[in-house]
Formats: sequence, structure tokens, C-alpha cells
Amino acid sequence: MWKRKLCWTLFVLLIVAMVGLGLAQTRAREPISRDDFPSHFVFGSGTSAYQVEGAASEDGRSPSFWDTFAHSGGAMDKSTGDMACDEYHKYKEDVKLMVDTGLEAYRFSISWSRLIPNGRGPVNPKGLQYYNNLINELTSHGIQPHVTLFHYDLPQTLEDEYKGWLSLKIVKDFTAFANVCFREFGDRVSHWTTLNEPNVGNIGGYDLGIFPPAHCSSPFGFKNCKSGNSSVEPYIVTHNILLAHASVARLYKKKYQAKQQGFVGINIFAYYLVPSTNTTEDIRATQRANDFYIGWLLDPLVFGDYPETVKKNAGSRIPSFTPRQSRQLKGSSDFFALNYYFTMYVKDDPSSLNHDQRDYMRDIAIKLINKARGLPIPGELPVIPFGMQGVLEYIKQAYDNPPIYIHENGLETKHNDSLNDMSRVKYLEGNIESLLLAVRNGSNVKGYFTWSFLDVYELFYGYQSSYGLYYVDFNSPDLERYPKLSAHWYSNFLKGRRRRSNI
Repeated sequence: MWKRKLCWTLFVLLIVAMVGLGLAQTRAREPISRDDFPSHFVFGSGTSAYQVEGAASEDGRSPSFWDTFAHSGGAMDKSTGDMACDEYHKYKEDVKLMVDTGLEAYRFSISWSRLIPNGRGPVNPKGLQYYNNLINELTSHGIQPHVTLFHYDLPQTLEDEYKGWLSLKIVKDFTAFANVCFREFGDRVSHWTTLNEPNVGNIGGYDLGIFPPAHCSSPFGFKNCKSGNSSVEPYIVTHNILLAHASVARLYKKKYQAKQQGFVGINIFAYYLVPSTNTTEDIRATQRANDFYIGWLLDPLVFGDYPETVKKNAGSRIPSFTPRQSRQLKGSSDFFALNYYFTMYVKDDPSSLNHDQRDYMRDIAIKLINKARGLPIPGELPVIPFGMQGVLEYIKQAYDNPPIYIHENGLETKHNDSLNDMSRVKYLEGNIESLLLAVRNGSNVKGYFTWSFLDVYELFYGYQSSYGLYYVDFNSPDLERYPKLSAHWYSNFLKGRRRRSNI
């Protein structure tokens, strides 16, 4: 533990120096292009099943627990993903847009409810046909499919039967679902991600109650949840998720990897966390925050157990791994994927540990401060998104430089009919420049995906917000797609055209 603390202190000093150097050199840097990255590096964009497919009740698909949540008014605008972007019917059109843009890869997820409507048992032929068609369309145009098995859409039938991720029964069913995917699609898919950012879904779904299954308990949570235990359930769910991931990875390595030559990893959400001040308390609090947000998942997969800080603060509320489980977890991921959006500043808050009742959020004993709103207005002064390089440098140092994919990186704006999203162009340009610095500094990054390819149904805000490179007219029966300025910029970048946006 003392080595990690020393590493973190030295790392903070390194990043301060890097940021200062970046501020001084920003205007002097030449525009970058795809050619600045290694040839084996892959660039793409992504979506997820519930957010893009639509056709929610067609061809045998059953509801997921996000369908149930959305139909109970879960999204801010009370909308649902019943139609979304209708990629279920428009996938050929969307793949053509990907080709026109110059994407090298497309990250998408498979709807468990579409492929196996009962959660276990018979495969739905129509669902199988859809994913085969999509994968074939991608590969026929030279676009790599990167597949996520679970992106927040557990079949409602399993939630009803045994409370889904709260039960160890989920390990067997999730492994069986993964086995179908490996068997049916593994001859064309070589990059598999078991789960999308469980460190967000667990907190949102089982502590705060703002994601399905909307569990929380007083005095925690943002909603009047009807069931749950915020103090315990996030830890139980994460434990079961890690065991499910290890089971799926073990299956792939034993049964499929030698023949299919693919890779299995897991995705996490990651802030770049910076001490709010240079005090010892805030520096230690930042390491504690990294232990809770990143180490909660990565430590078991690299070292075989949770971080000591997490175990100490959670106490008996966090389950323990058996020696056998620890061995199965350690080294089970061929890569880690990050969803990175912005930097947060960390303030120590030891008073939160004084409560008799604590949840995950109180256990961290910090306050997060988002200073993004205080940054210069884009276009007036340089925008320095050093956090991309910072979080990659942290993972390189803390976890012995594992293979990394950036699975999501994008800027949220209001969904409107303006195609002039210069703020998104500057955000992407700055983050990709920061990514390039990390690669040149030795980070073992293999690929980068923007979020999102299209304006999709955003899980929290519905159709009010937008991350897409392509605008989708949700008021039109045909859901027409139109390229934004960011789509043109990304296309030029991918095709080797060097153009700076005058940041």
C-alpha cells in the first residue's frame, strides 16, 4: 500500500508538470490526424442496443429491465427506447454512414432480451438473424465489430425470477448467454466486452435508485424507491458481476480463444481525479476515490482482491472472495476498456464516515467538484483536456500498463436541429491530442471510440441530450440522419486530413 501512495504522490507531481507544459505548447502543436497513431491502433464510434435499435417488441424480443424502467417514467423526459434510432431496420443505412465517415470499428451491444427472450433457454431465430446481418454488413465493409455483451439491459424475466444481479444464479445464465454469442458470432467478432461500466450501473441502480431496477433505501437515493438496501446491494452486485465476468472469460479462453483468436475484457467508467488542493488530506482522498471508482473493479482482476481502503470502509457489507475465486479473477481480462468524459476534483470529507448508516457514496469519504463549468468558453482560450492522458497514466502506473481501449469519449449537448457542433469538435480534437501524448508516453492503448455515432436515446435524459456525430430527426417518421460538423471533422481526421479547429 505504501508503494501505491508513493506512486500516487509522484504521479500527481508529474501530471502538474505535464499540464503546465501542455498549456504552454497547445497553440504550437501541429494539427493531428490518424496517421500520427500506430497502424494497428483502431478508431471507431459506438452505440448500445437499447439506445439505438428500437423495435422493442418486434420479432420475439422480450422486455429488459430498462424497458420496464423507461415505461415507468425513468428518463428525464419520460420517453422510452421503443423506437430509438430504429437501427434494427436501418442498420444497412447506418453502416453506409460508417463507411462514408471512415470508421475502422463499430462498438455495439447485443440485447440479451432479443437473442434469448426468456433469459435462458431457446435462442430467438429473428434476433440471431439480426445480429448476424449486422456483423456481416460491418465485416463486408472492413469495419471491425467490437461487441459488448451487457449494456444495462438485463431481461426482465430474470429480474422477476431471482432479482437479477443480486443473485449468484446470474453467473450461470450470463455465461450461457455469452456462450451463444461466442458460438454464433465469434468467427467474425474478435473483441468482446463482458459488461459496460458496472461501477455506474451498480451505484445508479442499487444505491441512488436512478437506474433500473431502481433500488435504494432511506436516507439514500434520489427517488422514493420501493425496495432495496443502499448500504449493501451495490457491493453484492459488483461481487456477482466480477464473478460473472470471470466465468465468461474462463469459458472463452477454454473453449473458443485458441480457434477464434479473440480477446475478452471489461469496461469501466473512469473520471480523471485530481486533488482539489495540494494538501496531504486531499491527495490521500484522491487515491481513495481512485480505489473506489477504478480499483473496485480492476484490483480484483489484476491482484485478486478489492483495495484495502474499500474493504476497510465497507467492512462486513462487502463480500469476500474465496481463494479459488481470487485465482479465477486474477488475469481474467485480456484488456480493460474505459469510458472517459471529464475531470473531477477531489476534496477530503472525513465526516461522512461518522454516520451510523453508510452507503457506497459515504464510504468514499470525499466530495467531487466539477470545475468544467468554470473553464474558459470554447474558442476564447485554449481548452486543455489533459484528463485523458492523466487517467491513462494513472492506470499505466497502478496496473502495470494493461491493454486499454477508450470505449466512450464525447461531449453532451442539447438535442436540437443545429449541425454546427463546434464545441464537440474541439472536445474530440483536444481529447485525441491528449490520447496521442499518452500513447507516445508509453500507455498501452489499442483503440479509441467516440460516443456516440448517432444521436441515440440517452439512458438518463432520453431525447433531450445528444452526443452523436450524426443528428437524428426523432420527429420524422423516417428518422433521417444528418452529419454534424463533428462527423465531418472526425472523417477528415480518420482520412489523414490535418485540420485544426482554431482552439
